[in-house]
Amino acid sequence: MKIYFATSISGYIGEDSAYNNAGLIEILKNYGEVLTEHFSNADIQEVGEKDLTDKYIHDRDIGWIDMSEVIVADVTNPSLGVGYEIRYGIDTGKKILCLKRKNGKRLSAMIAGNGRVTVEEYESLDEAKKIIERFFAA
Repeated sequence: MKIYFATSISGYIGEDSAYNNAGLIEILKNYGEVLTEHFSNADIQEVGEKDLTDKYIHDRDIGWIDMSEVIVADVTNPSLGVGYEIRYGIDTGKKILCLKRKNGKRLSAMIAGNGRVTVEEYESLDEAKKIIERFFAA
């Protein structure tokens, strides 16, 4: 199974985002090939993919979403790009899990209110692991 993991890269990130993304990606690797495994790299979280053009990144990522069967997105940090990827996934019939850390902030109703997206909150990577297990078992 091919999995597209989406997360905020060039938008807002929290100080533990790289650690958290690496942990989520390691969990997801138990279920298939994570096409965006490089998002676990702390340098990418810090500065983005600065050596690549915007068009290249867009076309590459759309291609990866097309290849994937599932999108798992960490929606803890606001990101126009992740929202775009989720919408594209909805339009192309992907199964989508949005994970959000419990931080007191409200998730956009455009994601949380969409019945074609599974949204779950978690406090720890152990809790996220259980959510991911249930998602893939369904």
